[in-house]
Amino acid sequence: MDRGISPHWRDDVLAGLGDIWPVMLAVAPIAGLFGALAVGKGLSIAEASAMSVLVFAGGAQFAALELWSYPVPVAALVFSTLLINARHVLMGASLMPKLGRFTRLQRLAGMFMLTDEAWALAERRALGRSLTPAYWFALAGTLGLTWIVSSVLGAWLGSFLGDPRRIGADFAFTALFIGLIAGFWNGRVAAATIAASGLVAAATYAAFGTPWHVAAGAFAGIAAAYLAAPGPR
Repeated sequence: MDRGISPHWRDDVLAGLGDIWPVMLAVAPIAGLFGALAVGKGLSIAEASAMSVLVFAGGAQFAALELWSYPVPVAALVFSTLLINARHVLMGASLMPKLGRFTRLQRLAGMFMLTDEAWALAERRALGRSLTPAYWFALAGTLGLTWIVSSVLGAWLGSFLGDPRRIGADFAFTALFIGLIAGFWNGRVAAATIAASGLVAAATYAAFGTPWHVAAGAFAGIAAAYLAAPGPR
């Protein structure tokens, strides 16, 4: 398969932007919420902005804020973010066979931009069309830029907004993932996967707290999908 610039790269860019813009609308307030909460935890605007640029992992960033205290528990922060982001290994493995048109450098740069939302949309596109660098970077890069800019604005406005959780803004993160899951609905397998993930994650959170529920829910979902999938084992 040929690599490099697709002759239809403009169409791929427009397709990526067309797929990601509804997610951008949902992600912007979530990123702003992170910035506001980070400032509320005692981080400066520069520190909150640097976390979004260097870490660029929404779930892990929120988990880090939950654990944030002084002195900073470095070991706990590192372990929790590693555990939460371990799911990216599975997402990257599922995408890799579909990146045949990417150069090695494009794959490395592209995986830095990997997010749950970009992964879900890319997998959906791969069901009917090939993934191209133009599509992926328009999709994932625009979402990353939205996250960074919105988190900076949220940090700057945080002192004026007060606690954003009082208006239910913290539910936006959950609502976004509910929408993504709905796009993957395919009947019995999806039902089993969602039920197993949700129940195991909730039970683990109640018993052990964060961040163990993330990994437990992920592995339960994988096991349920395997058992519910049709065909020989």
